[in-house]
Amino acid sequence: MKKNYVGAFIICAMTNFYSQQVVWQKDIKSSTQDFLSQVTTTIDGQYLITGSSIQSEKLQGDNKQNNGFDYHLIKLNQQGEQVWEKYFVGNNHDYVTATVALQDGGFLLSGTSFSGKNHNKKEDSKGGSDLWLVRVNEFGDEMWQKTIGTRADEEARSVIQTTDLGFFVAGNVQNSSKGYGSKDVLVIRLDKDGKELSQVILGSKALDEVTKMIPTKDGGALLGIYSRGNIGGTKKTENYGEGDFWVIKISKDGKLEWEKNFGGKEDDHLRTLALTSTGYVIGGESRSERSGNKSIGITEGTDLWIISLDEKGNEQWQKSYNFGGRDILMGMSVLHSSDDKTSKGMLLGGYTQAEGDIKTDDEKFWMLYLDQDGKEQWRKYVKGESSKREERLSDLKLNRDGSIILAGTSAEELGKENWKIVKLGDKQIDQLIEKQDIKIYPNPVSDYCYVEIGFDFQDADILLYDMSGRQLQSLKTKNKVTKINTQSLIQGAYLITIKTDTNKTANAKLIKK
Repeated sequence: MKKNYVGAFIICAMTNFYSQQVVWQKDIKSSTQDFLSQVTTTIDGQYLITGSSIQSEKLQGDNKQNNGFDYHLIKLNQQGEQVWEKYFVGNNHDYVTATVALQDGGFLLSGTSFSGKNHNKKEDSKGGSDLWLVRVNEFGDEMWQKTIGTRADEEARSVIQTTDLGFFVAGNVQNSSKGYGSKDVLVIRLDKDGKELSQVILGSKALDEVTKMIPTKDGGALLGIYSRGNIGGTKKTENYGEGDFWVIKISKDGKLEWEKNFGGKEDDHLRTLALTSTGYVIGGESRSERSGNKSIGITEGTDLWIISLDEKGNEQWQKSYNFGGRDILMGMSVLHSSDDKTSKGMLLGGYTQAEGDIKTDDEKFWMLYLDQDGKEQWRKYVKGESSKREERLSDLKLNRDGSIILAGTSAEELGKENWKIVKLGDKQIDQLIEKQDIKIYPNPVSDYCYVEIGFDFQDADILLYDMSGRQLQSLKTKNKVTKINTQSLIQGAYLITIKTDTNKTANAKLIKK
């Protein structure tokens, strides 16, 4: 893959126009087929772009080259510059589908593997397709890996880190001897070293597919599932139509706590979830008119259907939005207050899939911003000079500083997808962000902490003092968030001081455990 930087963007607002700035764009070109799955924001404000690629001619001759898809990772710094690029290779197709950023700065990659023990893959296939987990450090170097599977076909869909620094991995299993229907939901709990602690299969007597999982405040997880089954198997809630939103809350030890079902009489497909101050928000596409427990109709094709839930899964409100065709929701981020006690709004991202003739804005990235009650504030298409015939958003993240990362693919024709990553600054969202001059987290700290500077600067010095005024560390930075190593410090209180090129200073106390 070659690197290429592309210039100015045109931001087209369809309702109220708010000034946006393209901070940077990164186009990662390919001569082969590529799938971009996710953009993951690190604690220190960098970005890991993950997907699956058939490696291009630059790796031909490498003994790790094969004709199948490989895990493909590219890390970008806060300025959008490439830090490193990695591949994890088996001898068949391997698709990375979900990634989580870890507290130590590393990542856990979760995907689906058809490979046996070969190249980077260190364990044999269990039969069919398996889950392949790879934990890497902040430099992309492997720390451990694990293959999980049976003679049935397993696929990974989502992964989170738990409060005890272990993991939940969620995926699907087809035609399992321990399952209930043609496809069931598989949830696996692991410790921090990848040791399996528990495994549960959830499903009706039809098809159930998990699409997303998020961590909950109590250390458990919320699963978002597309379900085509009525009561039966483990499912206790009845479907209303062809396919419904099925939401399951599990405890920190992997036990089912509650489940809810939402749908109309047609097909409704859940795509994503997010945590709010009062509970959760779930979203996807709907083809249903008012029916079942769906209280709003559709406008055209598929509409976006967003439902706000309290912490027990009870509906608070539901809303519908339309962009003019088959609208596909791919990402959702919630803007929280600085104390996380209130939610200020939510940003949705996706694309409108062409059906027949391509309309003006089909296959283009769109964004939709809602307030905390689901009222639309604005919507925009994002188009570039390099805009191709088919552009499909894969993921979107709203950063703590109010900037927005969009990641997707761009192609003139299927089979020649390039990765397209855009960072935008939005003045309206920026005004909603409650900024502190200096923020340290975690605090107290054991090993590493992160210093976040809340005001604008070009260059800054980060100084660490003990309580007697002796300077212990000095770091220069251009980044809003900087990682600090405190391993050599003894237990006690310290002072962090920020000094910038604009002669602005800020101080905060750091506690070492």
